[in-house]
Amino acid sequence: MTATAAKILANASKALKIGMMPADGIGREVLPVAQRVLSLTPGAPKFEFIPLPAGFELFTKTGVALPEETIRCLKEECDGAMFGSVSSPSHKVEGYSSPIVQLRKNLDLYANIRPVVGVRGTRDEDKWVDTVIVRENTECLYIKSETIEDTPNGKVAKAIRQISERASTRIGKKAFDVALARQEMRSRLGTAAAVGQAKVTVCHKANVLSTTDGLFRESVRAVKENDSISKGGAGRYHEVEMDEQIVDSMVYRLFREPEVFDVVVAPNLYGDILSDAAAALVGSLGLVSSVNAGDSFIMGEPVHGSAPNIAGQGIANPIASIRSGALMLEYMGYTEPALKIYRAVDHVLREGNVLTPDLGGKATTDDVEKAVLLALGA
Repeated sequence: MTATAAKILANASKALKIGMMPADGIGREVLPVAQRVLSLTPGAPKFEFIPLPAGFELFTKTGVALPEETIRCLKEECDGAMFGSVSSPSHKVEGYSSPIVQLRKNLDLYANIRPVVGVRGTRDEDKWVDTVIVRENTECLYIKSETIEDTPNGKVAKAIRQISERASTRIGKKAFDVALARQEMRSRLGTAAAVGQAKVTVCHKANVLSTTDGLFRESVRAVKENDSISKGGAGRYHEVEMDEQIVDSMVYRLFREPEVFDVVVAPNLYGDILSDAAAALVGSLGLVSSVNAGDSFIMGEPVHGSAPNIAGQGIANPIASIRSGALMLEYMGYTEPALKIYRAVDHVLREGNVLTPDLGGKATTDDVEKAVLLALGA
């Protein structure tokens, strides 16, 4: 159990205060659905939802993408948070910095945990995927230290990539903890033998980037090795298998043999790309959830973007947001209501009668919400 979960469960009689940041585009359509599902889930705790401003659209109006008051409220008043989506431009905008990147830094949400899980009965069983990608959330190229200069041969742009032993070690520990938690859940459900041993795959490109990716690889591997040494060979992680994969071949194997991966731990950029690519294996980015986790705070966030091409049309898929809300609950220690939401979503997907256009259907956002609530018995 995380420190966050222990603290919250000790005050179980109080309503959970959840900061809600819809931000941009379809975030304003799907996050309210997640809020209503959380509120109506049988056995869920009581909630107090606090609307908070953030996003690129806010920046265009005020010059501020993430107000100080939003950060203060999250730190001082909230037990957790949900973020919708952000419309960060692909070109440089003076004074703008992505609010989701700022939130991860300000709240020290160093792990982005992204499950990519199929639903039995909806996909090819031979290419079954049940993987969690654990993405380091604070470093790599995302420190955004870039320069550009004019040279006799034209402009030259440079970006500093930061990989530290501290960040790599703690994301490694998080990955091993996630692997153990998944194995425990399988044991409870009686599926451990069918799925196999818990495993952490270290994803890197140390064959080329021997200094930065080399440090990441060595630091993560040392988590298990040092654990075994300190416990005389039978440490906490001794039953978790460990292997590694070069990032380009990782992408190839992910599409060819998704069933061989359990927990994948990667630097920031690789984890971002891998989890988005893996969404294709389950049908859509609109299905893939995540949480940004630190040692004292959890923030749910659907993996998809703001989708400006469909914003305002009422056809955005809310399932990633619903699952992210459930994932937030799970990491806060409320496993049973989270499981109810997962099962309700799986039921809707398995039935296949209420699917949004990204999944080949004609259902609206409201249709999916009603179907999930019906499956919940809410």
